[in-house]
Amino acid sequence: MANPQTSRRRFLAGLGAAGTAALLSGCVTDTSSGKGSSKGAVTLQSNLSAPQAKTAMEDLVAAYGKKGSGKASLNTIAAETFRTQLPTYLTSANPPDVYTWYPGSVADAYAKKNLLLDLDEAWSSSPDLKRYTKALHSLCTASSGKKVFVPNTYYWWGMFYRKSNFAKWGVSAPTSWDGFLDLCDKLKSKGVAPIGLGAGGNTPWVASAWFDYLDIRINGAQYHRELLAGKHRFDDPEVRKVFDRWQEVLPYFDPNGTALAFQDATTALLGGKTGMMLIGTFFADSAPKSALDDIDFFRFPVIDSKIPLAEEAPVDGYFASARTGRRDQVVDLMKYLATAEAQEIYIKGSSGTVLPCNPDAKDAGTALVKKGRAHVAEAAEITQFFNRDSSDALQPTADTALTKFLAKPKQIGSILTDWQRDAQKIWNA
Repeated sequence: MANPQTSRRRFLAGLGAAGTAALLSGCVTDTSSGKGSSKGAVTLQSNLSAPQAKTAMEDLVAAYGKKGSGKASLNTIAAETFRTQLPTYLTSANPPDVYTWYPGSVADAYAKKNLLLDLDEAWSSSPDLKRYTKALHSLCTASSGKKVFVPNTYYWWGMFYRKSNFAKWGVSAPTSWDGFLDLCDKLKSKGVAPIGLGAGGNTPWVASAWFDYLDIRINGAQYHRELLAGKHRFDDPEVRKVFDRWQEVLPYFDPNGTALAFQDATTALLGGKTGMMLIGTFFADSAPKSALDDIDFFRFPVIDSKIPLAEEAPVDGYFASARTGRRDQVVDLMKYLATAEAQEIYIKGSSGTVLPCNPDAKDAGTALVKKGRAHVAEAAEITQFFNRDSSDALQPTADTALTKFLAKPKQIGSILTDWQRDAQKIWNA
């Protein structure tokens, strides 16, 4: 499924983090159980298990309960367990009611199976949701015309580092690919592993950020989205260029990059064992709040100035099970989650490095967040992330291919052949 391009004007007018994601497709139908209004707390299944994010969700649920219109019961699941178990949750006989997850093509896979609740009532009766940007309305709408998602926040990816460490090492953020390679040389000469990765343990998907960024820098965001939709092949010459460029920086990667999960890679970054890391702002929820003022980032270097500038800026939020027996309560909760109050409570309780989707909600206002907002606004195009622009089902094919590449880069030819074969099975399913 191709994703339409988003212009910079559309971003500035309509929250570009949503603008380029695919419209959700598939027919969403009500089940008889979904029309019920059984009493009891709405079950909210959350993958936000990092300490600060979990606390923020607890604050959010508590605040909702105090409103008096309903109650929610929070069930926090380790993020990677949640990721693998989500299809099971949604297809179980008695599924949780509401889930933290992603819009775009990820939700599309579940919408096609009639597993997501029609949220038109929430969108049509919420003064807040009515005022959300057109881009967000599109992102949350299935091709059937039904709304299936309520967006909450969005964030950005970048090359993050600790300011005090850069100052100690006498280096500064680069503005070009050559400058980036020069920075890596300087850090390596000081005995520092220049680039942390965090693609080990149960977070191999982090490596996909490198594939995404190199592809959108070399081939452009439109080609990238078409590739993930099956309109190009992973063994095409254009994709091979991505890995040729990647091999230039492989010597600068932390040797433990595929052994450490991103949470442990965050610790290594903050401790000065690595110099920088390509990661989303969610990593800050695993960092001590005392370190946040010392965190900064720079844009993934431009490689070809003729390619329109694109950035990864994914949207997060909620969808609900079509099998819920608490439809009315779910709608009430969704309307609350869309309010400025709810989003500000989450931002305050978490690391504060996300941006709210509600146009009236205030962000954390820190220097980092202000820079992040400008960073996304300057992009001509926005991508979501590998699985969000493709599907959860395609992500494991990337995990396998990229892990093999990092271990045996000289075998890239056969790796890409195998990747195309495995991806084709997903697209044909």
